[in-house]
Amino acid sequence: MTEGILLFSAEGNPFCFKSRKWKVRLHWFFQALLLVCGATGFSFMVASKNIKEHSHFTSWHSLLGITTMAATVLQAMCGVFLLFPKLISTYSFPRWRLYHATCGLVAYLLATVTVMSAMFTDWFQASVTGPIWYIFLLLPLFPALVVMNQITSAFLPKKKITS
Repeated sequence: MTEGILLFSAEGNPFCFKSRKWKVRLHWFFQALLLVCGATGFSFMVASKNIKEHSHFTSWHSLLGITTMAATVLQAMCGVFLLFPKLISTYSFPRWRLYHATCGLVAYLLATVTVMSAMFTDWFQASVTGPIWYIFLLLPLFPALVVMNQITSAFLPKKKITS
């Protein structure tokens, strides 16, 4: 998800020499790959719970995960409308881009919170202890800050500072 979003960043992007159309296609590919990987992981999780006869969606991590998957699927649907604008009648294409970026940021932050909530599961706390646990807890925040900065700087209006 991070790589797909940061394709549009002008700072340190290996694809900065490519056209916007090429970046949009690559963004679409990465986000489609994200959905396939997410659905695969979700399927394995459901199958594992069924084999072990455990109940589904009982932890915060699982509830956040299903919410993140739903938000990501809705976000992908909005992206399809931007990729093929003739599917819907839009009179304000730039506004749709703003909505897509804002909802994408929400989906990304949900994914970050979902990853962080995994660190509070019994399995993770039994596997990782001590100061390294805090490092793992804080690690997902750094890419989130970079993505938030990239999206807000690209879509928030630029105000002139006057004295």
